[in-house]
Amino acid sequence: MEYHNPVLLNETVDGLNIKPDGVYVDVTFGGGGHSKEILNRLGQNGRLFAFDQDEDAQANRISDERFVLIPENFRYIKRFLRFQGIKSVDGILADLGVSSHQFDIPERGFSTRFDADLDMRMSKRNELNAFKVVNQYDEANLKRVFLEYGELKIAPALAKTIIEAREIKSINTTDELKNVLSRFLPEQFKNKVLAQIYQAIRIEVNQEMDVLKEFLEQALEILKVEGRLSVISYHSLEDRLVKRFIKNGLFEGEPERDFFGNFSVPFNSVGKLIVPSETEIKQNSRARSAKLRIAEKK
Repeated sequence: MEYHNPVLLNETVDGLNIKPDGVYVDVTFGGGGHSKEILNRLGQNGRLFAFDQDEDAQANRISDERFVLIPENFRYIKRFLRFQGIKSVDGILADLGVSSHQFDIPERGFSTRFDADLDMRMSKRNELNAFKVVNQYDEANLKRVFLEYGELKIAPALAKTIIEAREIKSINTTDELKNVLSRFLPEQFKNKVLAQIYQAIRIEVNQEMDVLKEFLEQALEILKVEGRLSVISYHSLEDRLVKRFIKNGLFEGEPERDFFGNFSVPFNSVGKLIVPSETEIKQNSRARSAKLRIAEKK
């Protein structure tokens, strides 16, 4: 099985409008699919920097003198590019969420298909894991996680049930968690609700919403004028943040207007929202929920 089958490969890289001698960043390297396509379009003097905090991704490092793989979370994009002597770039690509490899390795605990220890860390260096969220968070914080990140109306009941169960015995594995929450998993909705529960815990463990906000703000800083941002998201929470930031440079509220009622925004949207074709979805089921947004810095 491939490490990760890149979603919307050509569309995402097309969106960067590659300049042969440009400097580009792939902040979600994974199996290297998007990075390889960027390198195919770069000239001899072009450069590509990639980020991936997952230790497993290091085995996919590309042997190319134009390429540098940085083994860090992309929330630190500005800092680590500066270490490389890079203050501005021509384009940034982000394929958010969990890689196919992470889903397919049972012991990582990301997939609803396997029993595994409660983990869900995108980097093994992360001190917080799913076990700590499930077994150490108080009821109010558990409710917050399921409500904000899983968008589950049953969040209060989920939190209360977990608290009651762990008073008897700690919840150590994904199957144990499923058993504890079994009354909330009717057969016809089981997969959907489980996916929302797992998503909520995973986002909390990896601070995904905070990471995305920090990344987008830094991306705006380091992109050159007319530099491109190409972002694939997989659920409404991510897409909402990306859409709002591209629209007005904020995550909440509206930008301040001048005396004449006008306000300036940092990006121009490039084209419309792009989603995978039916053919791609048949070939790669993970592409089903993907949404690609492309923006150009003013």
